[in-house]
Amino acid sequence: MTIITEGLGKRFNREWIFRNLDIAFIPGAIYAITGPNGSGKSTLLQVLWGQMPPSKGVVTYTRAGAPLPGEDVYSHVSIATPYMDLIEEFTLEEQLQFHFSLKKARYDLTLADMLERMYLADARNKVIGNFSSGMRQRVKLALAFYTQADLVFLDEPGTNLDHRAFTWYLDGLRQLLTTGCTVLLASNEPSEYPAEAHKVDIMRYK
Repeated sequence: MTIITEGLGKRFNREWIFRNLDIAFIPGAIYAITGPNGSGKSTLLQVLWGQMPPSKGVVTYTRAGAPLPGEDVYSHVSIATPYMDLIEEFTLEEQLQFHFSLKKARYDLTLADMLERMYLADARNKVIGNFSSGMRQRVKLALAFYTQADLVFLDEPGTNLDHRAFTWYLDGLRQLLTTGCTVLLASNEPSEYPAEAHKVDIMRYK
């Protein structure tokens, strides 16, 4: 799936967060939105996945060469962000069952497969509300990785991950790139994206 921006801009009151953004985000590639904290990386992602309207410009989506209406984009998107909520009262297994009753799983994974891949099989019956911050982040990333989606958005994906979980994240990211999907992530940490990622410095669009 391709995202094309033309003259894209977003402002709050009189402050432009970004403007004059003309980029084509193409399938099978990873894009790292870079910039310091508070520079607008998260805002750009939210505009691109359709949660927030732009102040100027146009975002166009195409799938297999055909235009995709904006209202249909969300069904082709998976997202992991620090501000995304999990259902605190659910066990891990219930969270996965609920999510994948609404979305199709990537790689034809079963719930058992996912739990093993996440290194959280022993926590399948543990309530999400009792998870550590690192475990929660792993669940959020797994939901994004294992959902069949053409567009994958990751905001500060390495947040709260220990060394083992960070290695798992990088492996999952590399595997995603073999599926032909478009990956966009916001990060100011070069370790969170591969060297071949296309870098978009948001400070160039102020």
